[in-house]
Amino acid sequence: MTRVVVVGDLMTDTVARAAFPLAKGSDTPAAVTTHGGGSGANVASWLALEGIEAAFVGRRGSDIAGRNRDMELMGYGVDARLVMDQERPTGTCVVLITHKGDRTMLSDPGANAALLPEDIERCRDLFHQGSHLHLSGYALINEGSRKAAIHCLDLARKSQMSISVDAGSSSPLKRMGAEPYLEWTQGARLLIVNAKEAEVLTGRDLPDQAAKVLTAWYPEVVIMNGAEGTLWYANRRPEPVTVPAEPIDKIVDGTGAGDAFIAGFLPAWLDGKPPAEALAAGNHLAARAMQHLGARPTLDVVDNQIKN
Repeated sequence: MTRVVVVGDLMTDTVARAAFPLAKGSDTPAAVTTHGGGSGANVASWLALEGIEAAFVGRRGSDIAGRNRDMELMGYGVDARLVMDQERPTGTCVVLITHKGDRTMLSDPGANAALLPEDIERCRDLFHQGSHLHLSGYALINEGSRKAAIHCLDLARKSQMSISVDAGSSSPLKRMGAEPYLEWTQGARLLIVNAKEAEVLTGRDLPDQAAKVLTAWYPEVVIMNGAEGTLWYANRRPEPVTVPAEPIDKIVDGTGAGDAFIAGFLPAWLDGKPPAEALAAGNHLAARAMQHLGARPTLDVVDNQIKN
């Protein structure tokens, strides 16, 4: 039985890691690599890598990139339910990493922005088989996929699935507005956001204060706060549970670390483990993700892990 159904975005990430400070208007040497990406697809891939039965519902182009992303998901062991879009390309994200490790992303959602309620209906069997839905916030942020995302939440509620949501990214979330997001995701049991997204949703810049505000909308809230670690808070609890981040000798690329955290946290949380244990599991997977380029391990690394 498929345990976790993930609905959201599938991307191709082109990662450019600058060797020196950016030379505006000129050339800067960089290592440029291409990887599978997309927040929703990343979560599903990490879940499968952790041995969780995971399905992913999304949309891709009919291009070579889309075919490669589809095959990658299957390589991780994900039950990939991708609708092929004949008009739009597979989504693309350019990830620019400075010589200091700061990250900026330029995103073109492509086919992701055309996810339809009918695409969700084609996968209705998953909502009867699965026990949990995780919805990527990008599906709500992109206006073209919003109806599909809302339909997916409705279908999960009717199927009595537990539901978790993330908020995508702080800048587009701010442009869209906090109130619509909070309204659309009512009924979700768990919200997972980073500190900047929590501030956008609440106006509070301290994670513990933001978490307490957010529990007016969600029974449980998790906030990722980078090197400061993570916290969990639930209704009627006196104080949040906090767990420090795992120490890392060298951060290679933070792309997808939040997605890896979600994939590490969810299984323990779904199994009813104590919040501190679930947070630690998420932190561990996030630390692993930050020690290589790209949002997921390459498939050769996965193959070696399986053999060993």
